[in-house]
Amino acid sequence: MPKQSAGLLLYRRGSGGIEVLLVHPGGPFWARKDDGAWSIPKGEVEPGEEALEVALREFEEELGSPPAIEREALVDLGAIRQKAGKIVAAWCAEGDFDPSGLRSNTFSLEWPPRSGQRREFPEVDRACWYSLADARVKLLEAQAELIDRLEAVLEAR
Repeated sequence: MPKQSAGLLLYRRGSGGIEVLLVHPGGPFWARKDDGAWSIPKGEVEPGEEALEVALREFEEELGSPPAIEREALVDLGAIRQKAGKIVAAWCAEGDFDPSGLRSNTFSLEWPPRSGQRREFPEVDRACWYSLADARVKLLEAQAELIDRLEAVLEAR
């Protein structure tokens, strides 16, 4: 059974149009990667957990504060399948977040490899608001579909 994650695509109306909040994964593997490396804030769904609850929790863990949204405003964007097979369920909502306030949780990793030394890295090292066009370039390839789904939701309103 493929791993499952859940996340939140926060959007806002900027002077140049709709913008979405994306996060860049922390740690040495992602340090020099940019285009095609960003993601929505998300995390793994464990057995017995509700995906929506995971999406909200992971937003807070990865960014340092809960999303400033009304729960009733959340719109289900469905799920996408990433290249390695992971399924990501996503919701969108209009809201705001100041990336300068980012305070991500951390993870431990042996670094450098086979050194026997463990180091702590932030799960997310950056957050940024992007236009929809720029987000399609920055996002992991499979997650770019979420931008199309967000546009459909906004057009339907």
